[in-house]
Amino acid sequence: MRIFRSTLLSLCLFSSIQALSQQVSAPEPQTGSIIGTVTDTSEDAIPGATVTLQGPEAPDSVTAQTNQDGFFTLQNVRPAVPYHVKVSSKGFGDWVSPEISLQPGQDFDLAEVKLTIAVVETTVSAVSQEEMATEQVKVEEKQRVFGVIPNFYVAYDPNTVPLTTKLKYKLAIRTATDVVSFGAAAFLAGVNQAADNTAYVQGAKGYGQRFGAAYADGATDILFGGAILPSILHQDPRYYYQGTGTNKSRAIHALSSPFWCKGDNGKWQFNYSSIGGDLIAGALSNIYYPPSDRGPGLVFTNAALTTVGRMANGLAQEFILKKLTSHPKDRN
Repeated sequence: MRIFRSTLLSLCLFSSIQALSQQVSAPEPQTGSIIGTVTDTSEDAIPGATVTLQGPEAPDSVTAQTNQDGFFTLQNVRPAVPYHVKVSSKGFGDWVSPEISLQPGQDFDLAEVKLTIAVVETTVSAVSQEEMATEQVKVEEKQRVFGVIPNFYVAYDPNTVPLTTKLKYKLAIRTATDVVSFGAAAFLAGVNQAADNTAYVQGAKGYGQRFGAAYADGATDILFGGAILPSILHQDPRYYYQGTGTNKSRAIHALSSPFWCKGDNGKWQFNYSSIGGDLIAGALSNIYYPPSDRGPGLVFTNAALTTVGRMANGLAQEFILKKLTSHPKDRN
């Protein structure tokens, strides 16, 4: 009886060990992988995007990053487990896949992983537009030919944003009150005095009158053409440097600048501000010029000379002055 019990116990122990051995040696289900390529809506790859495999349990979470081609691989993915793949990248909205459950050893390709621009990023950019314009004006106020002559009304940055009304007036007043503007009026008054081309008297009194007229001509043109009309008509008074393309296209761009400008909406349009500013400044000159020099001829002559000067300035800006201007913000 004792032998029977011992034999029975041995058989039970053997069966248990055999069963345990079978359980331990049973193979684990073969894992799979998930691959994909992350792009934006323009089909451009997005490198550095974070790809997260989200499973029902914490150990199932796996993270990878896309390479320079936007490609990623999530490895050792357990089969028969419901997963979601989440893709995120700075400046884009998150993308989450439908539920994915792999077969043992399956390599699953995620197609059409496209990220769209995040709405919050667009909103932040719109809010900070005035701040961006203020910083750009600060750069433009440092632009001087030979480090001396103001070159404030030139936008070298291709990403230049529209000016606010406040900034249009700020730039105009800054230009009109610059010491070089007074120096230019003094020089022009001396030339006019020497040529005696107006009915002002000679001597100190005549020079003072010529100086006042020359400065008033420039200041009123700057204020009306650079601030008042651009604010009312929502136009940008600056010259937008092209810098690329053929010499012919750049020359056409420069010569058309008195007649063609960029609006605050970013679209090119007829330059009512520049033409209108020249005509208004010419009309106001009838107030302070000698009676014998007044009349429609003074208005249109001054406006025409100013327009021709703008065309010449545009050519100089496009082909010469950028190299001679200090502190320009280079094109990207």
